[in-house]
Amino acid sequence: MKRISILFTIFIIAVIILADRGSLPHWVRALYDFPNGDKLGHFALFGLLNFFLARALLSTFPSRPKGWVTISISLILALLIAAEEWSQQFFATRTFDLLDLLASYVGLVVGGWAAQRQSYGQPSK
Repeated sequence: MKRISILFTIFIIAVIILADRGSLPHWVRALYDFPNGDKLGHFALFGLLNFFLARALLSTFPSRPKGWVTISISLILALLIAAEEWSQQFFATRTFDLLDLLASYVGLVVGGWAAQRQSYGQPSK
């Protein structure tokens, strides 16, 4: 899970950089071809990111309370996502949108909840 977390984090950073440069590949831009597709993208990307990172950290710190680990990573991601969304107003190719931020946050909640839920029943390492 740790490798998946690292690779997915790199993927999201690459998508952000490409979006800032206005160089998103066609398959990513296709999300904007239907209503609220970008919101779905925010929800899915950041939900998966939180899921992967929380699962990796839950296995890395098995003696820590599961809720503490999940909430900690979620809050850190929430701050980073807010900073990234706010920074979009400084790029001609991007648009700051509170609904995008909300979709990202809902994804964080769902991804964190799923990671924590899946971690119950897993043997401690």
